[in-house]
Amino acid sequence: MAIKRSTKKNKIKQNNSKGKSTLWRKVGYYALRGLIAFFVLSILWVIALRFINPPITYLMLTRGFERKAAGKEWKIDKKWLDYEDISDNLKRAAIAGEDAHFLTHNGFDTEAIKQAFEKNKAGKKLRGGSTISQQTAKNVFLWPGRSWFRKGLETYFTLLIEGLWSKKRILEVYLNVIEMGQGVYGAEAASQYYFHKSGKSLTKKEAALIIAVLPSPQKWDARRPSNWVNRRVNAIVRYMHVYEIPE
Repeated sequence: MAIKRSTKKNKIKQNNSKGKSTLWRKVGYYALRGLIAFFVLSILWVIALRFINPPITYLMLTRGFERKAAGKEWKIDKKWLDYEDISDNLKRAAIAGEDAHFLTHNGFDTEAIKQAFEKNKAGKKLRGGSTISQQTAKNVFLWPGRSWFRKGLETYFTLLIEGLWSKKRILEVYLNVIEMGQGVYGAEAASQYYFHKSGKSLTKKEAALIIAVLPSPQKWDARRPSNWVNRRVNAIVRYMHVYEIPE
């Protein structure tokens, strides 16, 4: 009888082991399929937006709902402006103020990341080292946030747009979707909002003012620049002529 009981227990253990093994194989199979589907769809998405202008972003919707929750009017002010129509002053100001090595890096400015890390480690005011490519990837494909998971996705999409888009396309999309004021997105909407003119004809100072408020467009206003913003504007204008723009 003891031998029979032992045999039954062994069979039950074997069945449980087989069941668990089968379950994990199924989990692994579907996880692999999901991962492959993600890679295929994300690549197709990036390729599509190389030719199709992004209609709206997650950040735009988030800000719109935040405004409604605060009792303000719903506002997503945007109007696409083709690259050739965007003022060269604004293109140069963006590179001078946001990403000096835009034309030469592969999506990541290692020197800026290193400087940001050192400043953050030293306990100074936190700052990042995001490039125009990273900001474009974050704004177009992702949601606001600071988790490692989202940062990993940002890195992935940055690599994709650097590989599948031109620098010209990256800068064009960036200057059309980036948040530039409260409910204001992109060069044309910002130009009209701040200066009542088209983004085609911005002066150097006007372009620098728009770029200078980008670190905190919810807080700063290009029409009423703080001392810090004015210092940043002067620095941008001083170095704008140094930088080439994608042709």
